[in-house]
Amino acid sequence: MPDPDQAVLARRAGIAEALRGIVPGEGVIDDPDALRPYESDGLTAYRQPPMLVVLPETVEQVSAVLRWCHAEGVKVVPRGSGTSLSGGALPLADAVLLGMGKFKRVLAIDYDDRVAVVQPGVTNLAITQTVEERGFYYAPDPSSQIACSIGGNVAENAGGVHCLKYGLTTNNVLGVELVLMDGEIVRLGGRHLDPCGLDLLGVIVGSEGLLGVVTEVTVRILPKPESARAVLVGFPDPESAGACVAQVIAEGIIPAGMEMMDRTAIHAAEAFVNVGYPLDVGALLIVEVDGPAAECDYLIEEIARIAGANGAVTSRTSTDERERMAFWAGRKAAFPAVGRISPDYYCMDGTIPRRRLPEVLRRMEQLSVDYGLGVANVFHAGDGNLHPLILYDANKPGELERAEAFGNDILRLCVEVGGVLTGEHGVGIEKRDLMPVMFSETDLQQQQRVKCAFDPKLLLNPGKVFPTLHRCAELGRMHVHAGQVPFPELPRF
Repeated sequence: MPDPDQAVLARRAGIAEALRGIVPGEGVIDDPDALRPYESDGLTAYRQPPMLVVLPETVEQVSAVLRWCHAEGVKVVPRGSGTSLSGGALPLADAVLLGMGKFKRVLAIDYDDRVAVVQPGVTNLAITQTVEERGFYYAPDPSSQIACSIGGNVAENAGGVHCLKYGLTTNNVLGVELVLMDGEIVRLGGRHLDPCGLDLLGVIVGSEGLLGVVTEVTVRILPKPESARAVLVGFPDPESAGACVAQVIAEGIIPAGMEMMDRTAIHAAEAFVNVGYPLDVGALLIVEVDGPAAECDYLIEEIARIAGANGAVTSRTSTDERERMAFWAGRKAAFPAVGRISPDYYCMDGTIPRRRLPEVLRRMEQLSVDYGLGVANVFHAGDGNLHPLILYDANKPGELERAEAFGNDILRLCVEVGGVLTGEHGVGIEKRDLMPVMFSETDLQQQQRVKCAFDPKLLLNPGKVFPTLHRCAELGRMHVHAGQVPFPELPRF
């Protein structure tokens, strides 16, 4: 991380006093013990207490805090619920941590336009709970949906088990209110589809808190399908399950969700939630289809046929809503379940072409042997978004470093086979130094120019995403060689 600015740290007391003038009462936290809960996000391997925490309650306070910090050259790290798994909300020693947890109101529901307007601190699940009485729901459903906030979902472009058919956060957000680092309040998008002009909303979703602080989100809500059914299909090994996934998609079937768990994850989840997962299989697929009942019946038969052709050894279809939800309960509890069988685990996030699943799973198994560390695979198989959980013990010298190296090799493998470094967890600090594996220097400089357009002083969430962050003036310099500028025939103004 960047070296702390000692001049800023020397002003800590004055900064706290100034910010209390903007956010009075208990809105500023500076006691060392009270700062401890904010020292990490979901990537708990890395910890750093912030210089200060500020908890605004209004958009005007957010704007005033950012405007003051911009004028005074003080860095700011935005934070939602702190469930990020890539270190995106890791504090800096010389930065203000801007917590958005008090922004937790549902502002408007419009069933005719099928939209909900919410503040960023509203949890993902709360949106569905607000509209379910009228038969609607919010489609993206990350496993942490009971805790993760919609503002964090926007920052990381979160997905979930149903993103295969209904898309990630970016496919379900119509507009945002955003406060820039200089305090300016802007609106992008709204209640309409496909606004004209540059797709700035697409730039903001997934920008990991580097470009602005979201203070309001407009999301689309969907009517619940007529029916939904899930099937558990067991396979002798992950390779045959991966082949089944590829064939299902190749034959034109797009399930609502398609998840895979390997033997380690199956046993951990079943011991945790007791939902009846088969324990004598090497891999388990959970496939859900939704829509009209007749369509669901047909698709279940087709999936069973494809699974049988790929060596399935067990199959069980949900008979009612309770059983369907039980199937998913094990999958959504898989991460904490794995936490019961290992002192620590490192959750990775990479995405690959579906057709390469069998090969990648086989090579990950060999990497597990090479590094001497176990791995439990739980992932969104339908869109190739892998979530290997590397098992280690942080109390044993060198194991964290081996786990990090193992994870880096998994991500390099994802890129090697035509995939990408992340599917929904973001880059943060976890994958920051691997960005050159996927992007050229020119690619990274272009991305940093976008950062400079929004935050010229580079004060908002610095140290994340970019392995080397150039000053904006460096990116704007023109190279002059032998007295000649590039493309001398072009007019200069």
